[in-house]
Amino acid sequence: MMKIATFNVNSLRKRLQIVLDWLEHNKPDVLCLQETKVQDSEFPLLGLAPCGYEITFRGMKSYNGVAILSRKKPDVVRAGLDDGGEPDEPRLLHVVIDGIPIINTYIPQGFEIDSPKYAYKLEWYKRLRCYFDKHLSPDAPAIWCGDMNVAPRPMDVHSPEKHLKHVCYHEDAKNAYQGTLGWGFHDVFVRLYPNRQQYTFWDYRAPSSLESNKGWRIDHILATAPLAERCIKADVDVEPRRAKDPSDHTFLWAEFSIP
Repeated sequence: MMKIATFNVNSLRKRLQIVLDWLEHNKPDVLCLQETKVQDSEFPLLGLAPCGYEITFRGMKSYNGVAILSRKKPDVVRAGLDDGGEPDEPRLLHVVIDGIPIINTYIPQGFEIDSPKYAYKLEWYKRLRCYFDKHLSPDAPAIWCGDMNVAPRPMDVHSPEKHLKHVCYHEDAKNAYQGTLGWGFHDVFVRLYPNRQQYTFWDYRAPSSLESNKGWRIDHILATAPLAERCIKADVDVEPRRAKDPSDHTFLWAEFSIP
């Protein structure tokens, strides 16, 4: 079995104990973190030492940042897009563990529909698909996970009719996400529970969002067909969102039967 989890931690140093507690109680083989918000020279390696995991990371001061915690040392480590454009290393981390490529991404949020940041987000998805073409095969096992900053379906966001121009639900963002997904990835949560509404993010700016379950499903675990068909469990752990000083996201995890 391989258990993989993803979590937008929204500042690793602030939520270090939440991460340590979750690792202790859930014992995933791999945990992918996004929005660590710490430059590499200040990454809390000492604070994470008690967990006993191998730690791979790429970050920057105050913004973005990705990390992968794994029971086994990765055979391969890559960071950033490698197409000659802005590599955006603190948004993509690629490791290979037991022969399985795992891509951890923190996709740009986009800010507003008419902003250059939104255009960059749409282009980022196109570049990511090219990255998959270069480094992966849809016919071989691979995992892509992280904060995608897209709610793909109406049921993946509360009051979808109110968010048609939101950068995480706008038609162009959904099409960009689906275009990259169409390279050969499958949403393992949806595959197991196609009619289950389950969010992974509840906005800080609406203090009652968690209690009223006004959230978004923007964190995803995706797998190529050979691995997606071996996904036997997937779930969202809402409890860390109820912790003291939590992230606005929570943990999503999936278990795969590995031959």
